[in-house]
Amino acid sequence: MSDTMIHVSPSVDTPQGIIPTKKQKSNRKRKQFLKKMKYLKGKGCLKDNSHQRRNHEHNKASKQNGPFTRPASSSMTTKRQSSPQSNPSSSGVDPSIDHSSGPSTSSFNPLSATFTVTNENSPTKPNQPVNTKTTATLSCASKSSAHKLSTPAGNPTKYLAIDCEMVGAGPKGSISQLARCSIVSYDGDVIYDKFIKPSMYVTDFRTRWSGIRPRDLFKAIPFAQARKEILRLLMGKIVIGHAVHNDFKALSYTHPAALTRDTSKIPLLNLKAGFGEKECASLKRLTKAIFNRDIQTGRKGHSSVEDAKATMELYKVVEEEWERTLASTS
Repeated sequence: MSDTMIHVSPSVDTPQGIIPTKKQKSNRKRKQFLKKMKYLKGKGCLKDNSHQRRNHEHNKASKQNGPFTRPASSSMTTKRQSSPQSNPSSSGVDPSIDHSSGPSTSSFNPLSATFTVTNENSPTKPNQPVNTKTTATLSCASKSSAHKLSTPAGNPTKYLAIDCEMVGAGPKGSISQLARCSIVSYDGDVIYDKFIKPSMYVTDFRTRWSGIRPRDLFKAIPFAQARKEILRLLMGKIVIGHAVHNDFKALSYTHPAALTRDTSKIPLLNLKAGFGEKECASLKRLTKAIFNRDIQTGRKGHSSVEDAKATMELYKVVEEEWERTLASTS
């Protein structure tokens, strides 16, 4: 069918004697025009070009907004919106990688995925991903190894050195009573040092040897209280002392033999000092012979803190050999 262009010019019929207004004329013309158009469309004389008009408007809008791009499929769009890694600016995924391609034929291995974390303040990006867990483990392991190298063969927190000073009670001060107790750690730090009021009346302060004076016991703690505090510290520890059985006797206590180290009965220590192997050398003589240091000097008497520190130092001189000997004989 050939296209036929028909010019429709609607006539205006108005009743005589009535002059229509401009608005009425316009409405009447429009109604008549639409009526004629409807009639001609029904006859097939006019061609519907609404589709061409829509395409023209769409192309015009595309030129204004930019080049036309094919919309993604609904399934792909849904996946991108639901995935937190779909936005390269908000995640660590490299935006240069094309993610719009179809699914890969190989299965995805989450362990092989590499994400590059960048710092906004840093101008460069790391070349390799950093495994913080492995780094932390290696750091802890190195610190632990360094700690083991700096500590002795045993656990240093289990070693304590003790020294007690006694006064006399009873006739002529013949009954020894605890008046001061000092305990030091493996490193020589004082962890206990207190004056103790004996349960019996003191008849001889033995100041020349004990260093105890009457004024030292004015505010001293009772023996029962001190004993509880001391035994709580010694429990389960390796206790070192010089003639330590005298200290335990003053405390009315017996420490396990396997956890006791008496520096007055160590043949190795006597040999290093140049004494006889079975000689019972005093703490003062051993300290002088091995360290060339004088202790227990002056008229003020002994200091239990000084004696406890010297005892621990003597033990550490032969610690490895002595502990190895004890382990082989046990």
